[in-house]
Amino acid sequence: MDLFTPDATLMTIPLEDGALAMLAQLPLSFSNEQVLARLIAETDWRCELVTVWGKQHRQPRLTAWHGEAAYAYSGLTLVPLPFSALLLEIKAAVELACDRRFNSVLLNYYRDQHDSMGMHSDDEAELGPEPAIASLSFGATRTFILRHKTTRRTLKLDLTSGSLLLMAGSTQANWSHGMNKQSRPAGPRVNLTFRNIK
Repeated sequence: MDLFTPDATLMTIPLEDGALAMLAQLPLSFSNEQVLARLIAETDWRCELVTVWGKQHRQPRLTAWHGEAAYAYSGLTLVPLPFSALLLEIKAAVELACDRRFNSVLLNYYRDQHDSMGMHSDDEAELGPEPAIASLSFGATRTFILRHKTTRRTLKLDLTSGSLLLMAGSTQANWSHGMNKQSRPAGPRVNLTFRNIK
């Protein structure tokens, strides 16, 4: 039985101590290129200062937080901006594919191959004990890395433009995830991570 949706739109990816599924292309009324261009142009991007291991750093990417609730991580509290019409359309498509409701989204703008995201888990208390995180990508393909916290097993996934990845169940409790810088040139990429703040 599929863990995510009754019509099995998402394909389950086997993952020990977690639940993972992927859809190669989320159906939308705009092309992937149009969505990418609009998200880059219409979003109020910020370069936030975060605290990691007691030291403050500028995030190596731009971000924006939209939704119904504030969100705090790494010493940073994000006050939500309202959903735009485009984000509402994307959110509805993501909710339909995942058969879940989301009330917030963190947008990440990777400007080129030098932008990255360190290994982490989305395990903040306001996400609940087994959060579902739906990650939607537009633009350049980048390699998404998952690492088991105990066994150190690593899984790498190439996230292509228009792809949707759902992490659920005990994934955040048992796995870290992130995205490295790369030496190979890469164009812009925007990633939207939908979640439900309790």
